[in-house]
Amino acid sequence: MLLDENYEELKDLAKKFSDSEVGPIAMSIDHEGKIPADLVKKLGETGFLGTFIPEEYGGAGMDYMDYSIVVEELSRNCASTGVLVSAHSSLCMWPILNFGTDEQKKQYLPSLASGEKIGCFCLSEPNAGSDAGSLTTMAEDKGDHWELNGVKNWITNGKEAGVAIVFAKTKKTDDYKGISAFIVDTNDPGWNIIKIEEKLGIKGSSTAQIALDKVKVPKGNLLGPPEKGFRVAMATLDGGRIGIAAQALGIARGAFDYALKYSNERIQFGKPISALQGIQFILADMSTKIAASRLLIYDASHRKNKKIPYSLQSAHAKLFAAEAAMWVSTKAIQVCGGNGYTKEYPVERFFRDAKITEIYEGTSEIQRVVIAANELKGLK
Repeated sequence: MLLDENYEELKDLAKKFSDSEVGPIAMSIDHEGKIPADLVKKLGETGFLGTFIPEEYGGAGMDYMDYSIVVEELSRNCASTGVLVSAHSSLCMWPILNFGTDEQKKQYLPSLASGEKIGCFCLSEPNAGSDAGSLTTMAEDKGDHWELNGVKNWITNGKEAGVAIVFAKTKKTDDYKGISAFIVDTNDPGWNIIKIEEKLGIKGSSTAQIALDKVKVPKGNLLGPPEKGFRVAMATLDGGRIGIAAQALGIARGAFDYALKYSNERIQFGKPISALQGIQFILADMSTKIAASRLLIYDASHRKNKKIPYSLQSAHAKLFAAEAAMWVSTKAIQVCGGNGYTKEYPVERFFRDAKITEIYEGTSEIQRVVIAANELKGLK
């Protein structure tokens, strides 16, 4: 797919940034389990932390295609860096931009767009994952403020976050109807990090379990109408899936690029293994899955830009790109053979990083539920 000139310019800028600033430290990010603060600062300075945020709120004033391109290029070298940007942008900033009041936007978006603060999204709980409506975190009206109590699980950027979008029930129900959304400052008393998860992949991205113990939230920090938080969450996740699809695409590209180069340099039986038809067929299938993933992501991003319904398209993109990333990274290890199984070579990291894209922001099974529901709805 040919991109407009402005998108091509951004893609080139993001590629150069990723290769010069992210690639050289990607292995250390994985080994040390941390994204350097200096890199986060640079991401803010380039505008990559606020791509689609309007300039009036301190953002770069670009759009969702730009955002997808940035996440893809960062993830091509380091999926941990890609998901930091994705969760920060689509899960924290987007709901403030789309559901927040003017006061909320002015208060929170500039510091988030600059990277002064990092954002996170707190929906999942120990017993509420795919079934988000069963969450038990409560928000009690205390007159001049809300008081939040509960535990949140699997919070990307949880360790670094200064701002959180938190979902809690303001009315006791057995389903999603009592859920409200709140903007929470994480330095407020009662916000406690219980633990940081030890993970298979995206090790540089912190994944936290958070306890909210009588956290006071100003009345003005209710995000959207009361008891309409589930709508905020689902709309946010529709867009977030595009970001994770872009992350998966970047992972697949990174694995493919390395396998392609390796196959042309690895000599066996007197010639590069890329001359073997079996290897060529693997490379061809990798390339095709990557191309298809990109088209699905661009379609969803374009529809989001045009404010056309995109729930189905974002599910298509997330499902296909995630499973493609897992397949491509698995085959990249196969192409590299025993070397690919060692930590000296990056393909094992791409393999470990790819798996989570089939799980978070809606498992592949949930994407299939969304897709089938959309298609069946058309029959009624």
